[in-house]
Amino acid sequence: MPTILELITLTTEYFDKKGISSPRINAELLLADILKCKRLELYLSFDKPLVEGDVNRYREHVKRRAKFEPLQYIVATTEFYGLEFIINKNVLIPRQETEILVEETINEINKFSYHSALDIGTGSGIIPICVTSKIASISFDAIDISSEALEVAKLNAAKNNVSEKIVFSEVDIFKDTNQLKKEYDLIVSNPPYVSLPEYKLLQKEIVEYEPGIAVTDFADGYTFYKTITKYAAESLIENGTLLFEVGKDQSLTVTEIMKTNNFNNIKIVKDYLNIERVIKGKKH
Repeated sequence: MPTILELITLTTEYFDKKGISSPRINAELLLADILKCKRLELYLSFDKPLVEGDVNRYREHVKRRAKFEPLQYIVATTEFYGLEFIINKNVLIPRQETEILVEETINEINKFSYHSALDIGTGSGIIPICVTSKIASISFDAIDISSEALEVAKLNAAKNNVSEKIVFSEVDIFKDTNQLKKEYDLIVSNPPYVSLPEYKLLQKEIVEYEPGIAVTDFADGYTFYKTITKYAAESLIENGTLLFEVGKDQSLTVTEIMKTNNFNNIKIVKDYLNIERVIKGKKH
């Protein structure tokens, strides 16, 4: 049987030929999942030979990754904002830049002593779960059109011990808003904001594996911003906060959408790459 180092070396070369980005890291993370250890622990056992069962399971992982299936779906978990989340093909894989949206949501809740919030398009539940894990006094409604995504979100809430603070509901924001409360202190959303032309150019991992309805509006990228902002204008308390994550070069248009719906005091927060990523405004 090959040693840990031999298997990592062979897999790294294979991934590199296949065009997998960060081939060494992928090889190590997949093996760490099989061996149920931290990636760095592999470095302490490079000369250790593997048993046949582990080698066979690892090969299955490698085959899936070589077909560009995202690593997070293969290992079925990911870390976000210091918490661990269950992830599968029914939910979008959390991105690091969304941590900025979480941070800004926490800041707004603490600053204005908010108690009720709504997350629109909750997916795996990362936003309300991260926020309620930090703030005991906030309660969230979290909605999504996908019942499969909501099942994942409920598992994640239980995993992170915040189930009692979040009510998950299957709601279509375009037609089912009568199911929601009429007054919230804060509304937050990381909506599908990739336009259809841009979506067709994205990497295989996204287009072939992640749920399309969580990535694009199959139009110009602004459909959800318009609908959510209109709803927020009716449902937020006076001076309540609306927060969005936005894509590159979308901040100006989304700002105008918010202004048109009587939001003011609009602020933009940049991400780690200096891209305008989060927009927040107050209901006037």
